[in-house]
Amino acid sequence: MYPFEFSRASSERAALAAGADGGRYIAGGTTLVDLMRETVERPTSVVDINALPYRDLEVGPAGLRVGALVRMTDLAAHPAVREQFPVISQALELSASAQLRNMASIGGNLMQRPRCLYFRDVTIGCNRRQPGSGCPAIGGENRGHAVLGTSDQCVATHPSDLSVALVALDAVVQLRSTAGDRRLPIAAFFRQPGATPNVEHDLRPGELIVAVEVPAGPHTRRSGYLKVRDRQSYEFALASAAVALDIRDGVIASARVAAGGVATVPWRLPGVEDALRGRTPSPGLWTDAVAHAADGARPLAGNGFKVELLRRTLARQLATVAAGTV
Repeated sequence: MYPFEFSRASSERAALAAGADGGRYIAGGTTLVDLMRETVERPTSVVDINALPYRDLEVGPAGLRVGALVRMTDLAAHPAVREQFPVISQALELSASAQLRNMASIGGNLMQRPRCLYFRDVTIGCNRRQPGSGCPAIGGENRGHAVLGTSDQCVATHPSDLSVALVALDAVVQLRSTAGDRRLPIAAFFRQPGATPNVEHDLRPGELIVAVEVPAGPHTRRSGYLKVRDRQSYEFALASAAVALDIRDGVIASARVAAGGVATVPWRLPGVEDALRGRTPSPGLWTDAVAHAADGARPLAGNGFKVELLRRTLARQLATVAAGTV
């Protein structure tokens, strides 16, 4: 680990000023400390923001508001979240061990770095760490890597389960800097690698995540998250599905579907949603709707199986969420 200066921000103003000067924010530290230990991250200044007033957790008729410093465990266990936004609770509980969930913050979860083994090996090049140094995963070990949203510069899979659920539910991220506040749809918050894989978020220097807001609706109650992985204990997704359905009088009035484990960002599937809307739930519908879920995929030598796995994962979760209506 390289030397760095550590400080605790006693106020929001102090935190924003420190961030504007290049300081890196830390809350739970479950990602940043790990990467600093491996010398992947080498910040010269680290600012503890745990004293900031970002721990609100409110559920009302309009929706859910979660402060950036709320811990994953607390959000997942909240009775109203379990009842009204089950996909969020399930995504959180499937995302990490209990110990990590107790420490990790919601804002930090959104800011996770890729889990690519080449990204974490500082002895070799990686475009995420050093732009222009190449992407060894493309021709190397890539079983767990992305097949959607990739580029010739990077094929790393986005690691956050929670983000998949939030993208499916049209969540909004509230951001704050010394210049003021802005609100951003979470789908626009994440950046596909393109030619600049080192730019992972639409987060400006010195900007803080303040909160995440999720609008409520009939679909949020009938929702769920499925994660397919190599082992049931703490492991990243090979494919995952966040599904939310509004079913009225036996017909799907609206559908929200997103996938994880297969793309460089949480991957919304509007084509699947369109195929579901206005239709009667049935096993045949699930098969038809997911048929084109992987259109545009660019499989690598080791991860071609993800194309069919994605379709099957989606079909299974659609059937689970719609159970009792078929």
